[in-house]
Amino acid sequence: MKPLAKVAFFLSLLASVVWAAPSVQTVHVYKSPTCECCGKWIDHMNVNGFKVITHEINNVVDQKMRLGVPMALASCHTAEIGGYFIEGHVPAGDIKKLLAEKPDARGLDVPGMPASAPGMSDTSKAPYAVLLVKKDGTTATYARY
Repeated sequence: MKPLAKVAFFLSLLASVVWAAPSVQTVHVYKSPTCECCGKWIDHMNVNGFKVITHEINNVVDQKMRLGVPMALASCHTAEIGGYFIEGHVPAGDIKKLLAEKPDARGLDVPGMPASAPGMSDTSKAPYAVLLVKKDGTTATYARY
């Protein structure tokens, strides 16, 4: 193969890889200005390839209600991405899976603040579940850790 042909072939391969590369997903996070674990979860999302836009607000409940988060399953912060809510310390991998599968649901939820969830400081591997909140408000286990 001639040098110019090699360059053209390489560029065509490179263009196809770039063209097929997934776009960066943007997540909007609503959190209290004083919550440290929310900031650590945002770091977890950034490290895992998400673009995060943070909205520091004093009343996160209004966003939870707007997005349809069941109050019995509330956590410290609420996020939205791709038409779904993300409540609490949901692992980035589960969010990527949700966006790929596109289930007919409201979003994902990690109720409360499990000590071993992303953004929390406990590394003890205490078990917790990620819940899929369906359109009718019922839940199903999406993942267990």
